[in-house]
Amino acid sequence: MSAAPAARHDPYAALSHPTYRRYLTGSFLALFGRQMGTIAITWEVYQWTHSATALGLVGLLNVLPLLALSLPAGVLADRSDRRTIIAFTTGTVALLSFLLALVSWRHASIPDLPLLHRANAGLLRIALVFERHVDPASLDFHQPALPIVYALLFAMAVLRILGWPSRSAIIPLLLPVHALSNAITWNSSAFEIATMAGPALGGFLVAKAGFPVVYLLDATCGLTLVVLLTRVTYLNPPQPVATQRTWRATLAGAEFIWRKKVILGASSLDLFAVLLGGATTLLPIYADQILHVDAIGFGWLRAAPSIGACCMAMWIAHHAPLRRPGRALLWAVAGFGAAIIAFGLSTWFWLSLVALFFTGAFDNVSVVVRQSLVQLLTPDTLRGRVTSVNQIFVGSSNEIGALRAGLMAALFGPVTAVVAGGAGTLLVVAIVARSIPGLRKLPPLHELRPET
Repeated sequence: MSAAPAARHDPYAALSHPTYRRYLTGSFLALFGRQMGTIAITWEVYQWTHSATALGLVGLLNVLPLLALSLPAGVLADRSDRRTIIAFTTGTVALLSFLLALVSWRHASIPDLPLLHRANAGLLRIALVFERHVDPASLDFHQPALPIVYALLFAMAVLRILGWPSRSAIIPLLLPVHALSNAITWNSSAFEIATMAGPALGGFLVAKAGFPVVYLLDATCGLTLVVLLTRVTYLNPPQPVATQRTWRATLAGAEFIWRKKVILGASSLDLFAVLLGGATTLLPIYADQILHVDAIGFGWLRAAPSIGACCMAMWIAHHAPLRRPGRALLWAVAGFGAAIIAFGLSTWFWLSLVALFFTGAFDNVSVVVRQSLVQLLTPDTLRGRVTSVNQIFVGSSNEIGALRAGLMAALFGPVTAVVAGGAGTLLVVAIVARSIPGLRKLPPLHELRPET
């Protein structure tokens, strides 16, 4: 009896739909370019400044629009055509990436204008507040291009936040309900392949071709998604949303998640695990000061979590749905915390790669379960707003976690910042498992249906 569901399971159910394949291909390329751009910008900022605080500020630039605009972006996704929103935001970000390439290419000739000089002086004062354990002379905030790069990163973050709920909420419109869980798994696989190959190729291109080339490729990949969207059609047209423009309507997604405790528990696990356990921001410091590798080694460190996540995603796609997804989620987040601790204590490059591999493998279980819960339990009329709230959970954990890691590393050193975060992740798992027992009793994902 138990073998029958596995025999009927089709690991390629979602990929049999051409519209979904086009969207998945475009999303993959856009994310692939972004991952290359991210590794380039973090490495370039660190080369300019040699400052952990400067890396943490990159996270702050991303989290401010996230907190301010996620809820309005969710309302926008529920009331407007999601394809149009994705095309506009992605295309504009691509244009900003072209500008970033130009700034990087001509950074040596940018004059030290008074405004840029004052901005760099302010950034240095912020860094000195936190980085008291380092020689102030080792911090370099004299590059006039740095404030310009920060401004471009902020504008790009604003646009990405406005488009993200639409990018997630469009998926159920492209294929039948029975293939949705499989589509989420393939989406996760594409995400992990992009975050695996993007940093590795980005690090190689930074070393061999320079930063501007990477930013140009990022822009080109984003424009490819815009082109492919012209051939994306809806299998399930979106339902019209006739809600009043009130705070109650804007906060409907948050109210829904509060009522659905299993979604709340899964999102809370992701929020605090990544906020406390994230070590990605500190990888330039680990690569330079602890593991003593170059840009290519740094690229592999960035790629290692995604290699693990990709392997796990492919395993999930080719096996029957998890019978106890809630329990699997709790164990996976606990494994993530343990792997973070191992990475924080490692001084050996290959051991660090293995630890990061397992952080990605365990995190992918969390991603698949959480995204499946959001998409499978949420009515389409609320998907944009629920996705926007989930985006606050996920995005804020990544970006505030980057800020937390950067500032804590500045105060106590990178090893303490990483190990303490991993220990905090284990504590969060114990608290959530005890406070939301329904998560442990969650039925198989294929049995879940949206609320009417």
